[in-house]
Amino acid sequence: MAVETRASAFQTAQQRFDAAADVIGLSDDARSGLRDIKRELTVHFPVHMDDGSVRVFTGWRVQHNISRGPAKGGIRYHPDVTLDLVKALAMLMTWKCAAVGLPYGGSKGAVACDPMKLSKSELEHLTRRYATEIAILLGPEKDIPAPDMGTNPQVMAWIMDTISMHAGHSVTASVTGKPVDVGGSEGRVDAPGRGATYLTLEALKYLHVDDETPTMAVQGYGQVGRSTARLLSEAGLCVVAVSDSRGGVYNPKGLDLASLEEHRQVRGGVGGFKKAENISNADLLELPVTVLVPAAVQDQITVENAGRIRARLITEGANAAVTPEADPILHDRGIFVVPDIIANAGGVIVSYFEWVQDLQAFFWEEEEINTKLHHVITRAFYEILHTSVNKRIDMRLAAYVLAVQRVANATLVRGIYP
Repeated sequence: MAVETRASAFQTAQQRFDAAADVIGLSDDARSGLRDIKRELTVHFPVHMDDGSVRVFTGWRVQHNISRGPAKGGIRYHPDVTLDLVKALAMLMTWKCAAVGLPYGGSKGAVACDPMKLSKSELEHLTRRYATEIAILLGPEKDIPAPDMGTNPQVMAWIMDTISMHAGHSVTASVTGKPVDVGGSEGRVDAPGRGATYLTLEALKYLHVDDETPTMAVQGYGQVGRSTARLLSEAGLCVVAVSDSRGGVYNPKGLDLASLEEHRQVRGGVGGFKKAENISNADLLELPVTVLVPAAVQDQITVENAGRIRARLITEGANAAVTPEADPILHDRGIFVVPDIIANAGGVIVSYFEWVQDLQAFFWEEEEINTKLHHVITRAFYEILHTSVNKRIDMRLAAYVLAVQRVANATLVRGIYP
């Protein structure tokens, strides 16, 4: 059996860039400016805890490239986050925005903390102090944060308010993913799942899947996973398995999502649902389904299990759920992958809509936002598919080829200052 040597997250991101740069014949000079990070800020800041003590936290804000516009990227609160991971995610955001045609560069932020172990007061104090520490980089024309793992609309509202207090007036366009009451956009919460849904349906159409009722399994039943499962179920797919961090449930005849949600709310997880059998996260990935949606964490489909995946289509809801070494195995086996760079781009697309609405102080209804999201993400899908077919490369490499070429073009035409 092949043994997979795990590269760091940033090394993996660079490998994906190198593969795309090779396809388009990017010069060494052009590569040198895109292969590394433009700017990284590390901050260590004190926070008053509820017991009267002071605790010092470490956070980061990293910008990879801003040739196509202001930087865009989420803020993650997680105890295991590292600078290496933040750099990788910032680079991914550059390519993601370029792949779907948004006028943004890529950035990412994080604080090494466990938000589940902080009170609401401690979380607010941490957020406001962190926002103050990185405020030198933020602004509607410079760098616009959004929610990510461990953060939510309330955290974004605190960041927006902190920036606004420093400016002396409301700067709603400084952050996206906010509550609607303070300049947030309709449709933002479901946007990642809705984008994944649109792409899954387009891919099924392209693959000429003629199953009477296509089946699907979702690994990671968080906000993105739940939205994707619900929306694809409404579109006619049969959800047979879902899982969270503690395990999953499986019913080959289909899960009653409404009953499952009631169970999840009461039990705090999907495990133990009476109308299904318990399965592990690893077993869920290998179920005989039409569509597999890994929407949990990175490195789930690897060389160890890629040969046992039985889905016909993988929609990669989580960043880097498929490792670089697993990609060619899936491709050789005829498994179609909608890669993370576009599969979970619904969030940043609707974040772009939110930013535009805030700048104009003119807001759209949810139906209009969903229509615009469908147009942007399906156009990107077919552009990537066209590149994939013409160059005889897989969808991930095709997406990177398009994105890297667009960023390289912008960087080249702007030149080097001074």
